[in-house]
Amino acid sequence: MIVCPQSVEHPRGSRCQRLPGQVVKMSGGGGEPERPQFLFVKALASRGRLEAVTQQMGYHPRYLDSFLKMQHYLLHMDGPLPFDCRHYIAIMAAARHHCRYLVNLHVLQFLRAGGDPQWLRGLDFIPPKLRNLNEVNKILAHRPWLITKEHIEKLLKISEWSWSLAELVHAVVLLAHCHALASFVFGCGCEQEEGPGGRGSLKPSPPGNQCFCEAAMGNGCGQELLRINRKRSLDSCMELDSLRERVQRIHVETEGREETRPLPPDREEDTDGEVTGAANLACYLQDPDFGYQDFARRDEEQTQVFRVQDYSWEDHGFSLVNRLYSDIGHLLDEKFRTVDGLQSSAMAKRQGCEPSVFKRGIWNYIHCMFGIRYDDYDYAEVNHLLERMLKVYIKTVTCYPEKTNPEMFDRFWKQFKHSEKVHVNLLILEARMQAELLYALQAITQYMVS
Repeated sequence: MIVCPQSVEHPRGSRCQRLPGQVVKMSGGGGEPERPQFLFVKALASRGRLEAVTQQMGYHPRYLDSFLKMQHYLLHMDGPLPFDCRHYIAIMAAARHHCRYLVNLHVLQFLRAGGDPQWLRGLDFIPPKLRNLNEVNKILAHRPWLITKEHIEKLLKISEWSWSLAELVHAVVLLAHCHALASFVFGCGCEQEEGPGGRGSLKPSPPGNQCFCEAAMGNGCGQELLRINRKRSLDSCMELDSLRERVQRIHVETEGREETRPLPPDREEDTDGEVTGAANLACYLQDPDFGYQDFARRDEEQTQVFRVQDYSWEDHGFSLVNRLYSDIGHLLDEKFRTVDGLQSSAMAKRQGCEPSVFKRGIWNYIHCMFGIRYDDYDYAEVNHLLERMLKVYIKTVTCYPEKTNPEMFDRFWKQFKHSEKVHVNLLILEARMQAELLYALQAITQYMVS
């Protein structure tokens, strides 16, 4: 059950607390209202615990619902790419921002999907088809305005390792999703639970007054939730030894040793009983020094400002992605619309403007950093709406999230509630993802019409 606080907010990193709260109802895909506790049953079904990301997004249950649906479809439903390749692409994307939280999550899911453990030795050990995606991954993660139809053509050219258009669109959505999710992970402190100096020391708290498992009791969902927890715990115990041995063997072979050895401390089973292998993220990176560069400092002859009036998600991107990867366009569009519809009256009131004006200022500022401009928007409003510390925070989380630290989260908007700060991070996630998609889909469109 999602329990949303009324007046009391948990500080980032605190444990679950007991305070009076209210249950928020929300509608599912149909006309009948969906019981909100099932959002967390869905999340538990994949890993056996509520991840920090899920807990943070739970402050905004309507968004969490659309996020879980899209992510489940992207990773676990029928699509152009094999399941193990999906998780490996996610590993490649998360590694660009040194996001150990996401890399560890997808390493485990990659192995569970039957992925070849040898691939976890690094990019030199994967099929050329996947390795060829690395250039697009690098550009989308840091300077998406550099992607061209030539990059697309190179991947699609006829050869033994060529991509199909459908496969490439699936991969592009995966890359953009994981890059943007890395921003959310760092922005909300979820990465801290994987960081040095004490695992779990900054685990974000559940949004509300009860532990999720306790909140589900007595509402018809509790027994099902407990059953899933127990089953997943048993399953995890049985497969853990196998997964641990496979990850250990990979790293032993990489270092050229024949003897077995215990996993080092930063790859041991964590407090939730999971394998967190792949400690050295460098093996998933090529050109690690390539990073974000201010769009304003670009080579003027190389690229121009991206004008939404010429190519937009609503008029162009949506139809293309939906045609080549059935239904994903609808799920992405629902997610974009949901984050735009989240209530932000308190934030806007403190800034002295309408909620829509405030949210659009944040969204357009993020797109501006990637060279995307709206002809009908007065960018002078950004400086009026967004105070300096907020702008520094947004730019860091958006462009180089790995440089985000807990102090930055705590310093900006001290007077705002935790849920309002999470709301800002959701806007960053979605605005960044849409920006990457716009550039990639435009390049694919140019390839198709050339």
